[in-house]
Amino acid sequence: MKQFVVIGLGSFGISLAKTLYEMGNDVLVIDKDEELVQSMAGLVTHAVRADATDENVLKSLGVKNFDVAIVAIGKNMESSIMITMLVKEMGVKYVIAKAHNELHARVLYKVGADRVVMPEKDMGIRVARNIFSSNLLDLIEFSKDYSIAEILPIEEWFHKTLKEIRMRERYGLNVIAAKKMNNEIIVSPGPDYVVDEGDILAVCGKNIDIKKFEIKM
Repeated sequence: MKQFVVIGLGSFGISLAKTLYEMGNDVLVIDKDEELVQSMAGLVTHAVRADATDENVLKSLGVKNFDVAIVAIGKNMESSIMITMLVKEMGVKYVIAKAHNELHARVLYKVGADRVVMPEKDMGIRVARNIFSSNLLDLIEFSKDYSIAEILPIEEWFHKTLKEIRMRERYGLNVIAAKKMNNEIIVSPGPDYVVDEGDILAVCGKNIDIKKFEIKM
């Protein structure tokens, strides 16, 4: 289980925080809007109303002890830049920041962000990819070499175990999670996990292997 702090509760921050929590992680969310903070009660580990541009507030919340900080503030560039710089200076190992545009992204990298995302742009890229691949649902690139992809199982996998499918040997991909039709999420499914019709599998691997998988499917 990893510890995530998500700062900023727009639609991007809310969906990200809820998903991370549903996957079994410890998630703290911070926002200045009391109503938004209250709406997250029970959906994450902790929800706190606070001004994250205040260094003392971040220190009091123990932000430096978190594995990953996600600065999900996009349009208020000054706040997002300041918060990104503060959490990085405090010693958070990995900082992901949301950018509003390319200039904003460059500044965020300069002040310490390890990764910058532009959800609107990224979504456009994903939609374009999905048009050309019926089995690849989503793709998150972690580096120029590795990604995590969400895939739909092909028919020949139905009612077979991961051991029988031999995903790693045949495709060079590792299954790191599975989502059932009832929205149950199984993290790190074992070799005896049975793949059913309607499952969504999260796989991790080299970009070249994911591309080969797309072509084969």
